[in-house]
Amino acid sequence: MGLLGDSEGKKAAAPREAEGRPGLVSRRSFLWSSLALSLLPSSARASWDNFVTPADSWPQFRGNHLLSGYSSSRVGNLRHLWAADAGESVESSAAVAGGAVFVGTQRGELVSVNLGDGGVRWRYAAGNPIGESSPAVARGVAYVGDLSGVMHAVRAADGQKVWTFKTGAEIKSSPVVVGTRVLFGSYDTHLYCLSTVNGRLLWKLKTGGQVHSTPGVAEGVAYVTGCDEILRAVRIATGREAFQIRSGAYTGASPALRAGNAFYGTFNNEVLGVNLISKQIGWRYSNRDRQFPFYSSPAMIDARVVLGGRDKLVHCLDGYTGRAVWTFPTQARVESSPAIADGRVFVGSNDGRLYVLDFGSGRKVAEFNLGAPVSASPAVASGRVVVGSQDGKLHCFG
Repeated sequence: MGLLGDSEGKKAAAPREAEGRPGLVSRRSFLWSSLALSLLPSSARASWDNFVTPADSWPQFRGNHLLSGYSSSRVGNLRHLWAADAGESVESSAAVAGGAVFVGTQRGELVSVNLGDGGVRWRYAAGNPIGESSPAVARGVAYVGDLSGVMHAVRAADGQKVWTFKTGAEIKSSPVVVGTRVLFGSYDTHLYCLSTVNGRLLWKLKTGGQVHSTPGVAEGVAYVTGCDEILRAVRIATGREAFQIRSGAYTGASPALRAGNAFYGTFNNEVLGVNLISKQIGWRYSNRDRQFPFYSSPAMIDARVVLGGRDKLVHCLDGYTGRAVWTFPTQARVESSPAIADGRVFVGSNDGRLYVLDFGSGRKVAEFNLGAPVSASPAVASGRVVVGSQDGKLHCFG
């Protein structure tokens, strides 16, 4: 079994460029991460295999615990179906569960609308603006953080408050629900773990900087990148660090996890491929012609990593080598994190457009002008693509 799976590796096209630079780990060492995983009990391996978001839901930021941004939904030819007025700028990425859409707004509301027609189901007043924190929905409860540092738990059926928990600074990290625990970061430099039942603090881990990243989760371990330039592996049961890897740069993006590896961009204008078994950086990618940070979180499938850059490009990289497979130009920063479904990439740009690209070639299939910057990330569920824009609109395509 190769990195990301031999069958996936065979599907990926040969890299067309060579911006990726060899790192500390050979490809053979990178392959070992998957071999090591194959020796684990099936119950442990299963958490690394859950990189596909079910077709009928998108319950959290990036769709699933591995933050893969990949959905099994069949999408078809898209047309604009509806636009709902969220009230103010939408930088939060939508969650979809039970035929409903959930999204936070700068007005300070968590809004739920019907996926079918965009009709408003309810509005929950958080009391303070909700920025980039994106809702997670699990077992009938929606969770989201606000810019005053409060994590909110809200009943998904009717928008009634279940509990709140106050941290020491703004929350831009998106919550991740693991069993009866909810994980998220705060700008007060801590990673938090709360009980989903009553919001009680179970543990918090002090880091050396603001925690903007959403944790990726596999095999009972949370992987979180940091503004302190460190990727941490934290045991969810205890809150104790298993290990840390120095990224060498401030990191706002969240890590996509696959087969014992993590992939994420940094403010040092690089994308990293990190082997979590050997605990070393396998490769570093940078665009030689445009040196700009990567704020977008990656999506991945078929041994390919896709993410946006502040260089106005969407980048597709070979997951084994870090070399460019293709790039696609937009007219502004790409801070939206891509979603992949049905052989296509869906990604917003601050040029006000939602782009639909062919996953294999990077060729543009379609674009939709939403009239305002699109820094939020698309959610894909039940054959529909939902994304918010900074003029306060929530758009649905299908």
